[in-house]
Amino acid sequence: MTDDIGAFVPGLRVRLEGRAGGPLSGLTFAAKDLFDVAGVPTGGGNHDWPTGRPVPTRHAWAVQTLLDGGATLIGKTITDEVSLGILGENAFDGTPVNVRAPGRVPGGSSSGSAAAVAAGICDTALGTDTGGSVRVPASFCGLYGIRPTHGRLDLAGMLPQAPTSDTTGWFARDAETFAKVSSALLSEAIPTKLPDKLVVAVDTFGFADANVGAALQPMVKRLAALVGASREEIMAPQGLSVWARAQRTLQPHEAFNTFRAWLDAGNPRLAFSVARALVMGSMIAESDRVWANLMRQEARSRMAWLLKAGTILCMPTTPFPAPLRGQPLSVLDPLRDRITCLCAQGGLAGHPQVNIPGSTVDGLPVGLSIIGPRGSDATLVAVARALEKTA
Repeated sequence: MTDDIGAFVPGLRVRLEGRAGGPLSGLTFAAKDLFDVAGVPTGGGNHDWPTGRPVPTRHAWAVQTLLDGGATLIGKTITDEVSLGILGENAFDGTPVNVRAPGRVPGGSSSGSAAAVAAGICDTALGTDTGGSVRVPASFCGLYGIRPTHGRLDLAGMLPQAPTSDTTGWFARDAETFAKVSSALLSEAIPTKLPDKLVVAVDTFGFADANVGAALQPMVKRLAALVGASREEIMAPQGLSVWARAQRTLQPHEAFNTFRAWLDAGNPRLAFSVARALVMGSMIAESDRVWANLMRQEARSRMAWLLKAGTILCMPTTPFPAPLRGQPLSVLDPLRDRITCLCAQGGLAGHPQVNIPGSTVDGLPVGLSIIGPRGSDATLVAVARALEKTA
C-alpha cells in the first residue's frame, strides 16, 4: 500500500485478510487509530497514549465484524488527538490530504479514514462520531458517512471519549458499497421501502452559508420527489446555538472524566487546543451540567416529535465547505463553534444520521444530511442509495 496523502499512522504496517467468501469479500478497509487491532498498539492520535498500556489481544468489535464479513484491513488511520478535534489537524502525525479539496482540511477527528476513502486507497473505513467526527469529514471530503443510532452498536475495543455521545461510524465513496458495509455492521438487510414524509429543517439551512444552502437545493428537491410529501419545520426552537452550548457542556466534561487518570498519572504532551478543551471540561459547574441535561431532554423530545415513523429530516451537514489548512486558532475557533451548531443534535438526541455527497460550492464538497427515527439506520442508507440513482 502506498500512502501519498498521509492518511495512515506513520511507520505502522497492518494487513489482515478478511474471511473468504463473505459478503464483503474483495473490499478493503482501514480503521481509525481508536479501534483495537490485535497485536498492534492503539495510538489514539497521541504519542504518549500507548505508553504503559498493554497491546490489544483481540480486535475491536467493528474491526472483527468487517473481517468476518470478508473485508481486508489494510491499515490504521490518523485521528485528531484522542478524538478531540473536528477539523483533522494533528500536531503529532500531521494533517491528511483532502484530495477533494486540495489545501484544505479533511475534517476530524476521523480525518485519516475519510481522506483514505476519498483518495481511493480503500473502499471503506471505520471512524467514530461523538460530536460530528464522521459527519463533518464526510461532508468535507464528499463521502457517504453515517453516525448510527446511539447505543445500537457494540463499542468494545473502541477508545471512548464521551460515552453518552460516542458512536462508531464508517465512510464510502459510492452508495452501493456504503449499503453493503452498512448491512454488515448493522446486521440488517437494507430495505426497499422508503419513508413517505420529509421534514426540511429551515433553521439549519438559514444558519449555513447562503451558497451552501443554494448548492444543496437540487438535492433537497430530488429527495422531496423521492419521498413524496415534505414540509418545513424548525429543528431547534430554542436555537441551534443553545443546543450547541448544551453539547459543549456535556461532551467536554465527559471527555475530561474519560482521560483524567491518564492526565494525572502521565502529564502527557498535548496540542494546546486539546489541552485547553480538557481543562475547560474539568471546570464545568454542576449547575451547567444540570441545565445541559435538561436541554438534552428537550432536544430528544423535539427530535422524537419531528421524526415519527416513516419520516426523515434533511439539513446541511456542515455550514460551509472545508476550511484552509494551517489557520490560527483565532480563525478556527469560530468555525468549530458553527460546525457544532449543526452537529449537536447527534450527541444530544442520538438519532441516526447519514451524510449524502453530491453538491459543491466553488468545487468544494458539501453534504446533505438525512436524519431518521432511532433505529432507522438501514432506512436512511436505503434513501441514500435511492437518491444516488436519481442524480
